[in-house]
Amino acid sequence: MSAAAARAAAFARPRTELSVPAGPVPERVAGHPLSLGRDARARLGGAVRALLDVAGLDGASDAVRLAVLVLASRTPSETGVVEIRTSELGRWLGLSASYTASNVVSGLRRSGVVSVETAEGDYGQDDSLRCKVLPLWAAQDVVGHPLNLAKKEYATLQRLVEAVMAPGWKHRDGRVTPAGLIGTRTGRGAATDRLALLLLVLEARETGRVRQCGGTVDTKRGRAAATVARLLGCTASAGERVLERLEDRELVLRVRLKTGSGLANRSRLMVPAVAAAHGRMVGDDVQEGRAEALEPEFSDPDDAAGPGEAPELETERQVSGVPVTDVADVAEPDVAAALHTDHPHLVTPVSSLALSGGFSGEGRGGEGRRPERACVGEDQAVDGEDAAAGSVSPMAGGGPLRGEKPKESSVHERGGQCAAGAGAGAGAGGRPKAVGWDRAQQQRRVGLPARPALQVALGPVAGLWGRLSGWQQDQVQAAAEAEIKRLEGLLEHQGGGPRLLADRLTDRLKETGGEALVDKPYGWLIRRGLVQRQACTDRRCDDGIRLDTGADCEMCGNVIHVRRARRAKLAAQIDRELPGLGDSERRRVLEERLREQVAIEAEDLVWRREQARAEQARRDAARAAAWERAERERQEAAAAEAVRQALPCEDCGRDQAAGLCEACDHRRQTETLIGEAGLLAAACSADLSDPGDVAAATAGARTAIGSGIAAAWEEFLQITDVAALEVDPEVARDAYAFTAFETARQAVQECQATALAMLGQTQEAEAEARRAFKAEQGRPWFQHNPTGADAVAAATEAADAARERVAGYLLARRLEQLREQAAARTKTAAASPWADRLPELAVRPLDGDAAGAVFA
Repeated sequence: MSAAAARAAAFARPRTELSVPAGPVPERVAGHPLSLGRDARARLGGAVRALLDVAGLDGASDAVRLAVLVLASRTPSETGVVEIRTSELGRWLGLSASYTASNVVSGLRRSGVVSVETAEGDYGQDDSLRCKVLPLWAAQDVVGHPLNLAKKEYATLQRLVEAVMAPGWKHRDGRVTPAGLIGTRTGRGAATDRLALLLLVLEARETGRVRQCGGTVDTKRGRAAATVARLLGCTASAGERVLERLEDRELVLRVRLKTGSGLANRSRLMVPAVAAAHGRMVGDDVQEGRAEALEPEFSDPDDAAGPGEAPELETERQVSGVPVTDVADVAEPDVAAALHTDHPHLVTPVSSLALSGGFSGEGRGGEGRRPERACVGEDQAVDGEDAAAGSVSPMAGGGPLRGEKPKESSVHERGGQCAAGAGAGAGAGGRPKAVGWDRAQQQRRVGLPARPALQVALGPVAGLWGRLSGWQQDQVQAAAEAEIKRLEGLLEHQGGGPRLLADRLTDRLKETGGEALVDKPYGWLIRRGLVQRQACTDRRCDDGIRLDTGADCEMCGNVIHVRRARRAKLAAQIDRELPGLGDSERRRVLEERLREQVAIEAEDLVWRREQARAEQARRDAARAAAWERAERERQEAAAAEAVRQALPCEDCGRDQAAGLCEACDHRRQTETLIGEAGLLAAACSADLSDPGDVAAATAGARTAIGSGIAAAWEEFLQITDVAALEVDPEVARDAYAFTAFETARQAVQECQATALAMLGQTQEAEAEARRAFKAEQGRPWFQHNPTGADAVAAATEAADAARERVAGYLLARRLEQLREQAAARTKTAAASPWADRLPELAVRPLDGDAAGAVFA
């Protein structure tokens, strides 16, 4: 087949022809949920068909049948019980929670296929479900049963169902799990479409091709619609409607080849996502010059192969030179008649040859060029490398005849022709072309990228894509991916970005007049096709249409309203000022004033932008100054802290103690706590008007705490290595100070609890408790039974709270009175001379002396 004829062959959908040129085969995507092997596809397909063929599902709705498959995919292999909420099951089916609870759950119960245990919600609806697919669980450990699935097969089925129809989730940590292929399809018929797509995915081979049904079908619907109808068990008309809805969402394709005369040939039913998951593109098996041995399809009686034919080879050449799909395929019903009689296949096994250029001179040895002739020097390429150049016969240039050696690929053929053309042009005195350009042209991908999102987004401009060079295609692909990502950020639900970009490109092409009028495809795509045109300040506006809703942009409507109001205002002003003007003169004056108004608004806009830039600069400068000030303050604080850390202890003189070492700090806090304990003891037991009684209570508390400190220190010495303390006196001093501090803190807590308990028994506290008890019993909700158990319990609790409240109040008042008396005595003591105070201080033992005595 010639290269020109191969480029003319393409697929076509029933209503819109879709050409898929050849291109490099992308690498297979490893680990994709849709990239099932033949064994896994047969195993899961058998299990799904066995579930759908259960007697209990006869006559059940597609929503119930799909619910059985969803529950089966989520079944744990250990227990077989699926726990799911009704709303979540509805999201998997594309239905509302109320419909799922009222129709789907009841249908599951009636079928007897699934045992359902429910927990009612706030309004009596089935909220939480515990389901078990009985046939799936009964088939466990039954050797050879199609429903006897292993744990890894459960996991594979779950990943497959998620890839097809997962509703998508947003996790608490911010991660987003995107929806499946048809996860965004909801509402009427959503369950049927999801079930159909799942069955088609299980029937699709690695090329994305679905094996169509055989036999006689409805000529008005087509074999693809009949295939979908038989998978769903519905009528052909219903299958056609399902197929059309899937086609509208670009989930399946009905592609068919074209003959040389442009007529449609046999069709194929394709699932592009399956082909992309296997690293293939739609139409890889019929691209330029390549044939692929596929499995035989069901055959129609009229098209069955004869006894002498070989049905294993699926691509043959007809008289017109256009490749035709496998003979086993059935012609599309809307094709009136076959083009001609099918010829038997000529099966000639050939091996893959490594050819440099694909010319007829290959294999002649030496440098691989033609025999010597007059202009032998023309065989040299521009860069000095050997290349196959010169004039080639039209037959050899177009493609090999039967029996000739096939070319390696269309890319190599194009490269050889470019090199030949460059050499001939240079030899003839023409302008030589750089070899780098030829190599860039060799990297051109004629087909769209393998990613489904890019195939959907760039589908309207597939013809322009084929006219781009390799570098330009990379740039357009990067720009399209960035625009899709930006559009996804504007939408509430993920997955609609490719469709929006495809609609934009379609509208842009309509404005231009079609692909034929685009003379510079790269510039058109980069600067016009892929660019959003905001008609207002709203980020979601594109040519006056809201990207998120598809409705008219309200902001644009406001802008238009303002402009119309301004025009009407100026027109009324002109009518008042110049009432006798004619229509043409009035229009001219109106246009002049509109231009003046627009110029004034433009100047105002420029001024406001300058003001905004100045304000932004001021804020940036203030922010920088604040940051510098904070940094300077932080450095100053760090320097001050370093100086403070270097200060010696005020009490003992220890170096690097930050002004007060830990032991001295604990000693100070201990003294404070001992004083507080003395005040608490005096507040609860002493007569505050008698200074002697107060002093006795305070001294008793101090003595008790001192005894407690001594006892705690003895216990510490019993559980500690005394020799280690003797080696380092500083450690011993710190340990003694901390022990004294903890003992004093516990003593203060005990004194406070004792004081509150004693003050809670005073007359004032008891009187307040009785009043609170009676008040609680008199509450309106206890008036009918004031002596009941609930009323007495509540009144007792209120009385205890009132007693504690009065005790706290009395303690605070007594402590305040004691502190005032202590402040007065301190002031009087400060006035006494040092000669009277020194003898009293001299007889007090030091803490260090006490510790030393213990060690001695």
